[in-house]
Amino acid sequence: MNKLTDQILFDVIKPRPTNSFKGTFGKVTLVGGNRNFGGAIIMASTAAVCAGAGLVTTCTDPINATALHSQLPEAMFEDFTNDAEVAKLVEAATTVVVGPGLGDDETSLHILKNVFDHVSHEKNLVIDGSAITLMARENLPVPDANVFFTPHEMEWQRLSGIKIGEQSEEKNRAVRDKLGATVILKKHHTEIYTADDTYQLTIGSPAQAVGGMGDTLAGMVGGFLAEFSKDPEKAALAAVYAHSAVADKIAESQYIVLPHQISRALPAFMKKMEKGPSEHQIGFMN
Repeated sequence: MNKLTDQILFDVIKPRPTNSFKGTFGKVTLVGGNRNFGGAIIMASTAAVCAGAGLVTTCTDPINATALHSQLPEAMFEDFTNDAEVAKLVEAATTVVVGPGLGDDETSLHILKNVFDHVSHEKNLVIDGSAITLMARENLPVPDANVFFTPHEMEWQRLSGIKIGEQSEEKNRAVRDKLGATVILKKHHTEIYTADDTYQLTIGSPAQAVGGMGDTLAGMVGGFLAEFSKDPEKAALAAVYAHSAVADKIAESQYIVLPHQISRALPAFMKKMEKGPSEHQIGFMN
């Protein structure tokens, strides 16, 4: 198993071209957040915006619109039950993130199927949270897209059929190969299963054991995939590493790390990384 190091940040995060505009850095469409779990999709959307995605649209329950706009004016809104508009947004996106706070009722299933019906082969699709549970329960096929699953261990048990205590690298790899998707298995020392390699994240802190941390990671992965679209695999790996690197720094002075704090710290963190490794920058991460 390969150890994921800070080199992935310097490989991926580069200075922005001088002749840039918002379209240069991709479009992210996020789908989730029912009336009970609106915070999840807002945290995911915040992470996508702060990671640098050019345009971010959040498809969620209308009850969340005011909170979304008050907390994140950079994001656009659409009612996630408006099938036609959600389909257009999915088709237009560089990257789609589905699942944070989506729920697992019949409405949630209908929304998920609508997303899957309109995603295409060339799109990046991040499947998180409730969407993974629904896929496992309903035995839904993996969509024809560049798919990234972001399960925690119980969600992976549901999707893979491998009990948590038996989730070995060999067994996880076999299911990943069957799914044909990248799997970011969130755990103590998160593991990332790509088409050809397996990576282990050796950083991270118990201060991250807070609700919403996974939603933020899903949004970060979505933002990095849109912004650094030339190499999606490396972009996803960099997002995973950055998520914990920023949290580790915050945890130096806080007992817990709040997910939105990671997102808000990202722009400054990425500015340091774009210049390449130096003693100062390495110290920032350690």
